[in-house]
This record gives sequence, C-alpha cells and structure tokens, in this order.
Amino acid sequence: MQQIHALRVYKDQGTQLESLPPPRPKEGEVLIHSQYSSINYKDALAVTGLGKILRTLPMIPGIDVAGEILLSNDDRFNVGDSVLVTGCGLGECFDGGYAEQVKVAADFVIPCPDGLTPREAMTIGTAGFTAALAIQRMEENHQTPADGPIVVTGASGGVGSMAIDMLAGRGYDVTAISGKTTAFDYLKKLGASEIINREELDLGQRPLEEARWAGAIDNVGGKILAGLTRTMKPRGNIAAIGLTGGFELQTTVMPFILRGINLLGINSVDCPMPLRHQLWTRLAEALKPRALEQIISTELSLSEVATYCESMINGSTYGRAIVNLQSV
Repeated sequence: MQQIHALRVYKDQGTQLESLPPPRPKEGEVLIHSQYSSINYKDALAVTGLGKILRTLPMIPGIDVAGEILLSNDDRFNVGDSVLVTGCGLGECFDGGYAEQVKVAADFVIPCPDGLTPREAMTIGTAGFTAALAIQRMEENHQTPADGPIVVTGASGGVGSMAIDMLAGRGYDVTAISGKTTAFDYLKKLGASEIINREELDLGQRPLEEARWAGAIDNVGGKILAGLTRTMKPRGNIAAIGLTGGFELQTTVMPFILRGINLLGINSVDCPMPLRHQLWTRLAEALKPRALEQIISTELSLSEVATYCESMINGSTYGRAIVNLQSV
C-alpha cells in the first residue's frame, strides 16, 4: 500500500516523522494533495508539546495547508482544484497540515483565489489571515489613515510582519514595537516608519497616559496590552490577537469611558466561512502583502519542522516559515 509522510505528535514519544497509510475521505470530505503549509506560533506550541493545542494524541499538527484536491466526496470540489484550509480545528481537533495528504471536511475548504499561488497562500497563512481580519475589524469601526499612527506589537513575528506590510500598503503610518534589534532593518523594509525597542518602551502606569496612537494590533497581551489601553487616542481601536506576554489584562475603565477606545478580540480559528471567503479574496487583491518573499525567513522540509519550532519558542525566529510538503 502507498504510504505518505507526516509529522505526528505523541504524548510520551514526542514528535515523529512517520510513514502512514493515506487517509480516506468520507462523505462530505475531500483529500488534499498537500503542497505547502506554514509554521505559526500555535504550531510551535503543538510540535514542542509546550502548549495544550492538540485535543487528542497522537495527532498530526499544522493549522494551515494548501494544495490540490486529490479525491472529492463533495460536489463543490473537483479533482485538481487548488484549495487552502486555515484554522477550523485543522491541526488542533483533527489531523492537520504537516502531511503529504490531508483529509478535511469540505465545509472548511476555500478555493485558492485567483492571484495567489499555494506557496503565496501559505506565506500568508493563518498569520496573514489574522492580520487581515484585525484590519477589517478596525476599519469597520471607522479606522482610517487620517486618524494617526497604528502601533504593531510583536512586530517581527508572522502576524506582526503581515500587519505592518498591509497597513503601510493602505496608507497608514505604522509604528513597530519589537525586542529583536536584528530585525529593525527588516521591519523598515516592510513599511514601519518608526521602530521602538521593546526594552525601551514606557507606557506609564497612570489610568490615562499621553494619547500616542490611533490604533493598535497587539500580539503580546499582558502588560503591553494594558499599556496600550492607556495610550490610545480617542476612539482608537485595539485589535487583540496574541498572548505571548501573558493572558491577564489589568487596566481600568477610564480609557473606555473617557476616550471611547475600543478593544476588539480577533479569533481567526472559527471565523464564519462567508467572511473567510471574503477575506481571502481581499488577500489576493487589495490586502495582498507587497513583500511576501521578504517576509519568508525560511522554507523548510517536513523533517526540519520540529527543530524550527524549538527556535520559534526560544524567540530566535522572525517573519514567516513555510513548509514545502513536496520535500521530506
């Protein structure tokens, strides 16, 4: 029987690169011949076992995948269609994208839009989709470039990199906050007009501080997110995405009732499918990052994923890593 290569996480044996029988799609499912995936922080937590990401074990991680339909048990898709899947429980609730073939419910599948190759789609991946969702939510809440600068925290990571590129492309003045001084030139090339070293960042302690930014995309949480609430301009929007700096939020109601700021929670995992389709169309057109190739820091084979995930957890990576699933 034909075998496929896949990365599998076990409870006691850690992460293993294995040969497995190909999955068999049921009614309403499709089988994707995987071409590319990517590595998000959530994937790194899953692969290293440092986060309770995988609902059952053993499981194949990877919350993103793009490729071609190999088998279809759903009338919406035909063999050879170029498709992608991000989130929806992929690589968390059921086997994910770090495999040469991926079985998934057709309801979760997005046709790869014109203007995006599978490689480009996975360079964007969950990170870029999340950044796009944040920008759309902010703009639905009347955010405009004329309001003033947008600050992006965790700027050198995947979501931060994508957010800077997209925001700058839409005419926003972008301030990047990062602790990686070696990435400052990279952030400037993406479009950041100002870069603040995280170690030198002072957001004060008073309930209201100087109003500095018209909006924020925050990948950190914790004390930095609390500080952002104190330093937003009136009616500013904060899109809260990540919690690498902590999950607690200690603030007061004063920025909300005296400046009318808005805290927008961004959850891309179970984003409604009509909105997914809409955002992926925008990501192939008006929101398509201008510097996709520059945002790719590395292209990996399946056998290199586990080592890279350890580096990501240790904070020694930047930008986006894509996984070439045509290379073991």
